[in-house]
Amino acid sequence: MKCKGFLFDLDGTLVDSLTVVERAWSNWGRRRGIDTEEILAFIHGKQAITSLRHFMQGASAEEVQQEFLALERLEAEDTDGIVALPGALSLLATLDELEIPWAIVTSGSVPVASARHGATGLPEPHAFVTAERVERGKPEPDAYLLGAHLLGLEPEECVVVEDAAAGILSGLAAGCHVVAVNAPADAPRLSEVDMALTSLEELIVHRDPDGTVNVHRKH
Repeated sequence: MKCKGFLFDLDGTLVDSLTVVERAWSNWGRRRGIDTEEILAFIHGKQAITSLRHFMQGASAEEVQQEFLALERLEAEDTDGIVALPGALSLLATLDELEIPWAIVTSGSVPVASARHGATGLPEPHAFVTAERVERGKPEPDAYLLGAHLLGLEPEECVVVEDAAAGILSGLAAGCHVVAVNAPADAPRLSEVDMALTSLEELIVHRDPDGTVNVHRKH
């Protein structure tokens, strides 16, 4: 696979925030009498506001917004246990060393994404796309299209790296190459991704003198 830049999801792809995410949403669901398993089966990879609208059908926009702000504050303040996933730091260091542009494209808001990015010591991306920057979140293609644009690249020149079903669908819809990392086995269209990995440690990146980036997996 050849490309010119990378677009990384954050939660579950570069950072392990699963405990924090599931703790916040499970507590929210219990307060509202919503089954935890139902919540956790829906939320991953989606914007929080999308999930709240799904589970608060019939509520006013003001009520949904109040719940969003409370949940956002809780998730931004809780970084206990958040760490970079295996291979993330070394891969990003390699991209920076080879001067390969990369962006973070997350469904999280600025406060939440910034807190998690900062807690792990990840380097600064060339661009940071958060929920506030797009009208339609994943699985729509908007976020990854914006990420490619901010890197000055066409979508087909970018590799999307994702763990969640919604993000995989977003990357495919945007016309990017897609690498799935530790994605659910039943994720829709998983057979259409360029690579399916269990860890970022499996990804090998080289840059040719003409600037073309070659992406391989360890065998």
